[in-house]
Amino acid sequence: MNVPTKAEWRTRVLGERRAVPPETRRAEAESLVEFVTSVTAVTADPEVATTVCAYVPVGSEPGSLEMLDALRDAGRRVLLPITGEPGPLEWAEFTGRDDLVAAGYGLREPSGPVLPSTEVAAATVVLVPALAVDRHGVRLGRGAGFYDRTLGMARPDAMLVAVVRDSELVPQLPGDPHDVAMTHALTPGRGLVRLGAGDPE
Repeated sequence: MNVPTKAEWRTRVLGERRAVPPETRRAEAESLVEFVTSVTAVTADPEVATTVCAYVPVGSEPGSLEMLDALRDAGRRVLLPITGEPGPLEWAEFTGRDDLVAAGYGLREPSGPVLPSTEVAAATVVLVPALAVDRHGVRLGRGAGFYDRTLGMARPDAMLVAVVRDSELVPQLPGDPHDVAMTHALTPGRGLVRLGAGDPE
């Protein structure tokens, strides 16, 4: 049996995402907003402003700016990636959507002070964009390797959460030795799903 390559998976998922009707995309984004603050509450210390690393969804990526607003409204310190040369991601704090500026690769990022890549170690939750993730925690990204170079610096007990559509949580994906495993998936229909060696809970 032919096993699809990463490139074939990317083509398939991107094609499926482009075909999602706008009303479905909006409904899924709203569901993620409802789930996302409960995810970060799992690790929240009431005495400390919990740091969450997140991202600004672009194009057909699941999520929305409302997801970031909800995290910030819940008292979370939200860090977003800063685009740069290939390597570990640097970060800047999300202080509101009005402070987002255009960046490379069609992305948007905060205009405030840039923090070093090691700041990911402050986060108890890292929300990671993904095209798909499997039940073992293998994540399919777009192939640039930014997150694989970054997530190794996360704290050992951090929740590494791939944000995907329900159909993008799959039984198995091709992986590489340098891939950093996700601990959880977050989907619009299932919420937070623990990943590991067996079937998702």
